[in-house]
Amino acid sequence: MYKQQLKDRTEAGFLLSEKLKKYQNTNSVILAVPRGGVPVGFVISKTLHLPLDIVLSKKIGHPNNKEFAIGAVSMDSMILDEHPEVPKKYIDHEINRLRQLLQEKYELYNGNRKPIDIENKNVILVDDGIATGNTLLASIAMLRKKNPAKIIVAVPVLPYDTVSIIEKNADEFIYLIASSYFRGVGSLYEEFDQVDDEEVIKMLSVINTTE
Repeated sequence: MYKQQLKDRTEAGFLLSEKLKKYQNTNSVILAVPRGGVPVGFVISKTLHLPLDIVLSKKIGHPNNKEFAIGAVSMDSMILDEHPEVPKKYIDHEINRLRQLLQEKYELYNGNRKPIDIENKNVILVDDGIATGNTLLASIAMLRKKNPAKIIVAVPVLPYDTVSIIEKNADEFIYLIASSYFRGVGSLYEEFDQVDDEEVIKMLSVINTTE
């Protein structure tokens, strides 16, 4: 689009905020994907005066090949593909195990704060970039079960050939750079330092104490 590299996640957040101005002070919530999506969501949240929360999910791996996803789970939702050969006992065990991990991670980031209710609200789903899009698509499917008014995906960078896939699954899709020569999310930023847990905790704490 207008530039081929972003300075950092903060600039990405400001540029996305410009494109999301119509949601300022509306019945909307920012859901950021930790950890890299949180600095982007933090800027959007502050700029548009919207609450910020995180969205956590994990893939359910096939028992014979953990890298092959047969579904995904969040703290209170899940999606499963049809795999009759996979025992129900295995799936139930994985769901419980993964949910425990997600709950622990949520409490690490948010303390005893409860997740924001998204029913009938506009959900702006934010990450610092998309590679394959599989995790984001799973998050969209699980968020739909909570009956939001609409789901807006806002990401700074992604491969050009992934744009149409996200557009089909989101109600609205906002992005800054769609690269035809995608070499990873980090290659489209000048500065792409790893975000640690402490930064995520601090940002969520700042937003939630200034609401």
